[in-house]
Amino acid sequence: MNIFQNITIISLEQATVLPYLTYRLAQDGMKVIRLEHPVYGDPNRMVGENYLGEERMNTYFMAINAGKKSLTLDLTTAEGREIFRRLITELKADVFATNQLPRNYAKLGIDYDTIKSIKEDIIWLGVTGFGPDSDEVTYDPILQARSGLMDLTGERNGPPQVLGVPLPDMGTSEHAYGLVMKALLERHITGQGSRLDVSMFESTVSWLTVPITLTETFGKDITRRGNTHEFFAPVSVFKTKDGFVYIAVGNDRQWENVTKLPGFEALAREAYRKNAGRIADVVDLNKQLGLIMANMTAEELITRFNQAGVAISKIKTIRDVIADPLVARRLLHAKDSRTDLELTLAPPPVMTPYLESCDRQLSFPPRFGEHNERIYKNRLGYSSCKLSELKEKKVI
Repeated sequence: MNIFQNITIISLEQATVLPYLTYRLAQDGMKVIRLEHPVYGDPNRMVGENYLGEERMNTYFMAINAGKKSLTLDLTTAEGREIFRRLITELKADVFATNQLPRNYAKLGIDYDTIKSIKEDIIWLGVTGFGPDSDEVTYDPILQARSGLMDLTGERNGPPQVLGVPLPDMGTSEHAYGLVMKALLERHITGQGSRLDVSMFESTVSWLTVPITLTETFGKDITRRGNTHEFFAPVSVFKTKDGFVYIAVGNDRQWENVTKLPGFEALAREAYRKNAGRIADVVDLNKQLGLIMANMTAEELITRFNQAGVAISKIKTIRDVIADPLVARRLLHAKDSRTDLELTLAPPPVMTPYLESCDRQLSFPPRFGEHNERIYKNRLGYSSCKLSELKEKKVI
C-alpha cells in the first residue's frame, strides 16, 4: 500500500533545487504537479542535448523530473491566479512549494497568507538563496564560493575548485525533504498546516561541522588539502599501473598491517608507527607509497589491502559506478510512450515502497504543459473552447 498516494504537491519550480526535492517526493508516490510560465518555462528544459528533437525536452532536464505532471500557467494575470486558486482547492493540494524570489510572492498570489486563506491546512514551502527577507539571486557555484565549500576543495597550493556535484542545490533539497515530511506528520497529528522557509545558504553552511568548530573554537586554519586528510595518514589518491586508487588508513593497527604487505615492508619505521608521525611527514610518506603502488595494478592493491583490513577503492568512472552490482539493481527507469526512449535514472538514497511496487519505473519527464488538458479540462471542468482562449491569451 502506498501511504502517500493521496498527497498532492503543487510546485512552482525551476532549475535544480526544488525540482530535485519534488523528484524525491515523486519517488515516494506523491502526486507532483510542476507549474511553469507558459512563455518562459523552466530554463533547465533548454540545457543539455536536444536528443528527442523536441523543444524544451533537453537531456539535463530529464534527469530529475520523471514521475511528475506539468502545467503551464501565468500567475501575473487575474485569470491565472483564479485558476491557481482552483488548483489548490479542487485538487486538494497538501503542499505548495516555490523557489521564486520572495519579492514575487505577493505579486503572483503565492505568499503563505494568501494560500492559507484558500486552504487552511496547506503546507507552504519557500526555497530561497538567503532566506525570505532576501531577494538576492544566486546559483549553486556562488553558494559554494560564499559558504566556504570551494575554499575547502582543490589542491593545497592550487586555486579553489567547484565540487563535482551541486551540493548546495541537492543538499538543500534533502533538508527540505525532511521538513516537508515532518510538516506532513505534524498536520496528521494536529490538523494544522505550516510555513517552511529554507535558505540554501544556511543549508550549505550547515555541512561545515568540523571546519567551523576547529576554526572558531580552537583557532585552526582549515582550508583545502588536495586528497590528503587533516587528521589521518596515509589517506590519499595513488596512481597504479592501470588507474587510480584511494586508500584510507584509519588507525595505527591498520598501518601496521600495511607494512606487512609484500612490497611495503620498508615503511615499517618507528617514525611512522603512530599517526602523528605519519602526519608530520605526510608528503614524503605519500611519495614513497606512490612509488610502490605505481608498480602494481589496482586489483592487486585492492586484494591485498582488503586482506589487511584497510579501506581502499579504485577511483571509478560514472560508467563503472553504473555497472556496480550494488548500483545496477537499484537504478530507476522511465520510458517514453511516444519515442520508446528509456531513461536510466540515478537510484534513490533509500529504496521506497512505492518504487518497489512499480518495479523502479517512473513516468517519463513531462513535456511542457503536457497535462494542461487532462487537469484543466478533466479536473477543473474548463471546456476545450475556454482552454483554447486561455492558451491564445498565454494564460496557460
